[in-house]
Amino acid sequence: MKRFVFIDAHKKMYSIETLCRVMQVSSGGFRAWRTRPMSQRQRDDMVLLAHIWAQFKFSHYSYGRPRMTEELRELGFDVSHHRVGRLMAQNGISPIRTRKYKVTTDSNHNYNIVPNLLKQDFTATEPNQKWAGDISYIWTREGWVYLAVIIDLYSRRVIGWA
Repeated sequence: MKRFVFIDAHKKMYSIETLCRVMQVSSGGFRAWRTRPMSQRQRDDMVLLAHIWAQFKFSHYSYGRPRMTEELRELGFDVSHHRVGRLMAQNGISPIRTRKYKVTTDSNHNYNIVPNLLKQDFTATEPNQKWAGDISYIWTREGWVYLAVIIDLYSRRVIGWA
């Protein structure tokens, strides 16, 4: 089949008979290939490919073969990892890898630096004596989500979060 595709692509520069002779196929086989209707498997692949593109765009171009296969199975398609991988490779569909961490420390700034009042002493003898806070960055499908938490160092309970 790849030979026939090559012949079809270069038939304007060379005669079909010459290309068939060089590619070691019959010209009748090439003509039959051109007029042959698509097989059921090829039609099914076209439908599957449309769903692959839709899911790929829905995932913000992040789904690879394994996750794409699972999504298609959830949609009711009986597909294998190999078939999905073949269709994705043939059509140039590959996930865009993003970095899932964010640099949060910027030491090169002109802002005042807050003094370290705890001096690494995180023990407290009574509630509401010492509080500590932290910010976490969490990657989701919608993008980065920020979580800020304040805890009481005596009870280790969350005082507030946003």
